[in-house]
Amino acid sequence: MESQFAEADRLALDSEINERARAEMVSLPLEHRLRAAVGCRITVYLLCGESARGELRHAGADALVLDEGQHQVLIPYAAAARYVGLGRHALPENSQVRRSIGLAHSLRGLARDRAELSVTIAGGAGPQRLAGVIDRVGRDYVDLASVTPGEVRRSRSVGDVSAIPFTALAMIRSPKAG
Repeated sequence: MESQFAEADRLALDSEINERARAEMVSLPLEHRLRAAVGCRITVYLLCGESARGELRHAGADALVLDEGQHQVLIPYAAAARYVGLGRHALPENSQVRRSIGLAHSLRGLARDRAELSVTIAGGAGPQRLAGVIDRVGRDYVDLASVTPGEVRRSRSVGDVSAIPFTALAMIRSPKAG
């Protein structure tokens, strides 16, 4: 009889622990799970039908960065359909400053570096790739100057400039520095 009571108490405790864990998961944002997977190889399948695979290097407020070896890929969270390779752990960002750094900050860094990029945008006709250099970054858009790959961005070498809303960005691939 005593062992039955002990077993019932153990089952009740297990049930309470499981219920609390489920309640915690409800408030857990995906970026916390991504942050816990930094250093792991993951695959990100995008809403536009493309995918990217590499080592997760950074999980920010609005986007993540994958290391594909020769390239780094910036992917806005809004462009992702699913992630494969995440663990079960979560890691919140404790720094208020880091929490406030968003997609625009990363794009301004690419603009400052005058990095040659391959930008994939999502559209009704499927994904479209543009090559160029970021000229400007606004609050919710980026100006991409198309240049011939390998050429330095000069006014005479610019084919056209596209204003791309952040909501259309699927991924941005840039050569790794160094």
